[in-house]
Amino acid sequence: MNGNNLVLTVTPNPAVDVTYTVAGIHLGSSHRVPTPLSRAGGKGLNVSRVAHQLGYPTLAIATSGGSTGEELRADLASAGILHHLVPVVAPTRRTIAFVDTAQGNTTSIFNELGPALTAAEWQALAAAVVDNLAGVQLADGVRRPGVLVGSGSLPEHAPADFYPALVALAHAAGVPAIIDTSGSGILAAARAGADLLKPNNHELMDAVGETDLVAAARKLMSLGAKRVLVSVGEEGMLAFSADAPGSWIQAKLPAPLSGNPTGAGDAAVSAAAVALAQGEESLREILRRATAWSAAAVLMPGAGEISPDHAELANKLIITDH
Repeated sequence: MNGNNLVLTVTPNPAVDVTYTVAGIHLGSSHRVPTPLSRAGGKGLNVSRVAHQLGYPTLAIATSGGSTGEELRADLASAGILHHLVPVVAPTRRTIAFVDTAQGNTTSIFNELGPALTAAEWQALAAAVVDNLAGVQLADGVRRPGVLVGSGSLPEHAPADFYPALVALAHAAGVPAIIDTSGSGILAAARAGADLLKPNNHELMDAVGETDLVAAARKLMSLGAKRVLVSVGEEGMLAFSADAPGSWIQAKLPAPLSGNPTGAGDAAVSAAAVALAQGEESLREILRRATAWSAAAVLMPGAGEISPDHAELANKLIITDH
């Protein structure tokens, strides 16, 4: 694999992300706010957006329905993000985030549930993945995907094996698979042999039923996951590998950053995806990039972009072996 390999993302439950900024939120009061930031979102689309921002080739596969689906399509086109949208009947959902500039954090996030897809629409989404794993036509020729990323929640009544099926399709095409989801989906992806799983600490412990973070990560690897990256808030990120399940690596900044953490996990996945697409095998290097890109995302107003200070942040990281 090399730097020309493309990051292929799949977002089965995309959204139009609407982000409001307000200087202090007071319950029971009216608030005047500037025009919100509205953009195509959903975790996989954020992964592609970050990769695209930094100049790495990417193709985003997602569904699109109704007027919000047209908003999503128009924004991807405006941003220059290569995309393959599968038309569906149900309108694409919205998510709404409120960033409190007085407190320097995201106060509330409201995520609409994803509408159910028909059996034919699920089949069309799978067919789009198969077609693009074979190669993606770019301006300079056909580019082969170097990694497949499946990200986010699933719509209502989704097939339970959707993410395991993505892992199987990726492996059949000879590329690694990254899955970023929660609940039973992360367990199913581990059993399918996902090359990298990226939960946060709460998602991981809830899914596995463990109160010990290290034991929870090891459980995912015992099920079949090859690597696990875990976000732990101000403590940075932990990295585990099935090749050395008795140890792990931690990366953190000397001091926490304030800002909007909404897209931090997606930026970490994007960093890991770019690294795997380039053939990077070092767990330490994957962790270093993922932690730096995640931190750089906190400094930006909306999910799907990172601060140009990501390289400087990478140099500040404290990386320790355990």
